[in-house]
Amino acid sequence: MESFSSKSLALQAEKKLLSKMAGRSVAHLFIDETSSEVLDELYRVSKEYTHSRPQAQRVIKDLVKVAVKVAVLHRSGCFGPGELALAARFRQKLRQGAMTALSFGEVDFTFEAAVLAGLLTECRDVLLELVAQHLTPKSHGRIRHVFDHFSDPGLLTALYGPDFTQHRDKICDGLRKLLDEGKL
Repeated sequence: MESFSSKSLALQAEKKLLSKMAGRSVAHLFIDETSSEVLDELYRVSKEYTHSRPQAQRVIKDLVKVAVKVAVLHRSGCFGPGELALAARFRQKLRQGAMTALSFGEVDFTFEAAVLAGLLTECRDVLLELVAQHLTPKSHGRIRHVFDHFSDPGLLTALYGPDFTQHRDKICDGLRKLLDEGKL
């Protein structure tokens, strides 16, 4: 018997279409203003740290693609009970990472790259487990790319150093707002 599902086909088409359109204008359709400002600031940090505009664009584009695809999967009800528990764990870890980043930004001499990098690595692993049955290996590679980039101890050390104070403050302001609004 042929197994055909229009819902599955529509979901595949939606993910494919969205992955092709993951630019700034599309990001603003799916991502709220505060999140967009944080992403823009993360782009600036990446660009300054790597001295490579294309590399910074690629990591943010990958982040947007992954965020949109996970949102589509969640909205479409594709996650089972076990996966919903993983999604809750991912959200909790991401929230913990944001609060840790804020704490490091607000309290002088408390920054430890290994702590933040560890939290980001845990987020990556939980997210990979969550989407293992739903996204392609190429999307898994995007997830690794994004989390490995932002959990780089060198980048984190630079972000919490004196040269990136303005960027860090804007990121922290955005994270604080997202936490206060319950969006993170």
